[in-house]
Amino acid sequence: MPDFLAAVGVGAGKGDRLTDSLPFSGNDATAGSESELQVVVCGDRGSVDLPLCIEQSNYFANVTRRVQAGDSPKRIISSLERYLKDNPSRIWENSWVRFPKARLTQLGRETLKLDLMADKSDPSKAWRSDADEFLFQEKGEEFVRVPISYLLKLALAEAVGSQPNAPVAFQEAAFRLMPHFLNDNTSPETHSFHVVPLSREVGLGRALAREAAKRFLLSQLLLMYANLHLGLLESGQKAMVYFAPHPPTRQRELNNCISDSFYRELFMSPCLSGWDCGEQKRAYMNLCHQVLSRSQLNAISKLREAGIIANNLVVLPNASNISLANNGTHVSLGSRRLTKARQENHPDFGAAEEKRMGDLTIKIVEHFLPLLVGTYTAAPYRFDFTDFHPENVLGFLPHELDYTHLRMIWRRWKRKAQNRIFGQPVTPMGPRWLDFALSKLFGLRGDYVTDFRMIDYLVSLLSTHRSPALDGAPGNGERLKRDLAALGIFDTHMSLYLLYRLREYEVFGFTGFEGRYYSAFESFSEDLGQAVDLQVLITALAYKYQLRGDITHSDIPDNPSVESERRQIIFGTAIGIPTFYVQRDSSNWFLRKIIKCTKRTRTSRRYPGFTRVHNIEYRKTLVEIILEDAPDLVESLGLQETLDNLKLRLDVPGSASAEGRLVRGILGAGSSLHAMNLSAREFNSQAEAYYREELRVRQIKEAFGYLRDDVKRLINDGVLDRETIGECMRYCLDQRAPGEFLDEMENKIAQEHCSEENIQKLINLLLLSITHDCTASETILGESKSADHPALLY
Repeated sequence: MPDFLAAVGVGAGKGDRLTDSLPFSGNDATAGSESELQVVVCGDRGSVDLPLCIEQSNYFANVTRRVQAGDSPKRIISSLERYLKDNPSRIWENSWVRFPKARLTQLGRETLKLDLMADKSDPSKAWRSDADEFLFQEKGEEFVRVPISYLLKLALAEAVGSQPNAPVAFQEAAFRLMPHFLNDNTSPETHSFHVVPLSREVGLGRALAREAAKRFLLSQLLLMYANLHLGLLESGQKAMVYFAPHPPTRQRELNNCISDSFYRELFMSPCLSGWDCGEQKRAYMNLCHQVLSRSQLNAISKLREAGIIANNLVVLPNASNISLANNGTHVSLGSRRLTKARQENHPDFGAAEEKRMGDLTIKIVEHFLPLLVGTYTAAPYRFDFTDFHPENVLGFLPHELDYTHLRMIWRRWKRKAQNRIFGQPVTPMGPRWLDFALSKLFGLRGDYVTDFRMIDYLVSLLSTHRSPALDGAPGNGERLKRDLAALGIFDTHMSLYLLYRLREYEVFGFTGFEGRYYSAFESFSEDLGQAVDLQVLITALAYKYQLRGDITHSDIPDNPSVESERRQIIFGTAIGIPTFYVQRDSSNWFLRKIIKCTKRTRTSRRYPGFTRVHNIEYRKTLVEIILEDAPDLVESLGLQETLDNLKLRLDVPGSASAEGRLVRGILGAGSSLHAMNLSAREFNSQAEAYYREELRVRQIKEAFGYLRDDVKRLINDGVLDRETIGECMRYCLDQRAPGEFLDEMENKIAQEHCSEENIQKLINLLLLSITHDCTASETILGESKSADHPALLY
């Protein structure tokens, strides 16, 4: 190991020398995040793009004709008509918007023209073959129709394009930020505007939370600006964007009454922004939807093979899977030390060493991930009894767990749900009318889960016996994808889904990891910031274990059973199952070590050879192991307060955890209700309204707090030229003080009563602040001004 230690700049000694030079410790870590956001358009059925597209579609006409001819049951068209008519909230989730092209400035027109090209890197090529989807004529006027994910980028072009006399710094900032508004999925995705250096001095994870909050605020301002500037409000369309972790109830209901191809036509992104060849990326996203839909159907056969479905009475899921409409946050960490070693082509730290240590790091980190689920991030969700079919609620778990742990989870889940008749756990029979009658007669209420997104999305694929994904061998991911493709579970063209994914230098330009297990945060600073603290700490600890020789690949063997054994704990935490089972002679040495220190374990009476473990005690033990094995890292990173807060979240989850605070907000402050007191539709609809209104406003105000603090530092820290700052400030504010202006605007933005002119001033001020952040980051990291964060590119 000495050669390797020298390669990455790690001191060969012990104590402080080793700690301060570990990968991801001290000031070594950098970070970036990708946020997936929910969008809606508020308006009447005759004004909003989504219902208009459904009514005018060939699909709707053909189904209507077949029903009228008696070739199809009437319920098919009646379900669609009910979706269109029964919408008192006037909320249309993931709708596109339409507006007159004449509203666009010259810069907006040029931006749209460029993004409609078949290949943006070759101006000589023609437009995309699907360009007519985005431009149409109505009453002699040309209109533009685009998804809101693209509208954000277009609004940024409009905000600066409508100010010909503005300082050039605003336009330069806009051009730099436009590529960070991605248009590749159902939901808008934005990724960090700059690489965020993490250090104790800047608050570690809170530095990333600050960047994410300001990016969220810019998204809010751009959409409010578009509503006014492009005439959306005038035409009866109000676009909104916010954080929400799972697909909306009404979109799920719509998906159940249309075909998979029509679902893709309505909701899959056209990928206008972010790629040179957008149509190719659009085809890839359609492939993802087709593969996940097929995979969902294949999961039923696995449930039968596992003995969970014991007969042919199943409720077939829709051929169209909606899981791509789940929204989360991906946090990528980079190691400056490891990246430098790869940049310098050190003979003792090449791609093979990076892969070997990276895979082992992932395996170690997965043992700690239950600490993050529910505590910092959650997606509270309700099922009614009529929905509680294993083929429905178990989602993609048949592809993520082996049969032993799948059966254990399902048995424990049924027991937790307390759907009992004469003391015996029951699940729905199949016919909805019968299940509804049973639920009423016996008071069967279904269940509530902590983080539905973790169950509803394919977050981590299980290895096969011949192709382990994390054994440290180069190319293992590609071999696994070929195996899974042959089984009809996955496709070789798709990225391998893992909870914690290695970012390899040769692919991404840096060495690090991407965490894909975050759902909704109640607070940027308190939840996202502290979650990143913990992610940095456990990643650094994983390298410490390896560099000291404490854990090797042989200690966590690579086979499906061992993978499933540790991941069942994560999924059980997301469901809210209180216990899990581990083999007493498990070949996973590290898991045995943790279980040995865990309180309140006992030998299982039901499963011979297994130990019964309480989930909460396991998580508390993980905290103690961190304190015992990494006190130096905790002190070096300044994370004692973070760990104290984590203990509080575990001890008092109802008031301290992210899940508890989200549920309290959903049910209403001071409410004595429990989630189970409401029907699934009531609770989930209230959750959507809470995310859209109260939580969105709270997060806007939190972001304003960051902006207010950052603007105060603009002039004094010398990062930007004083003359540039003065010119921009005078243009934005005239003679007004920035703090006074922001105080006045905060409530107006939160209440959406702000004028177009003031929104534009706020966008300018935010662009100036973000330019400051980008420049400061480049100064610290020594990167070029145009450098992007490779951690966030697919």
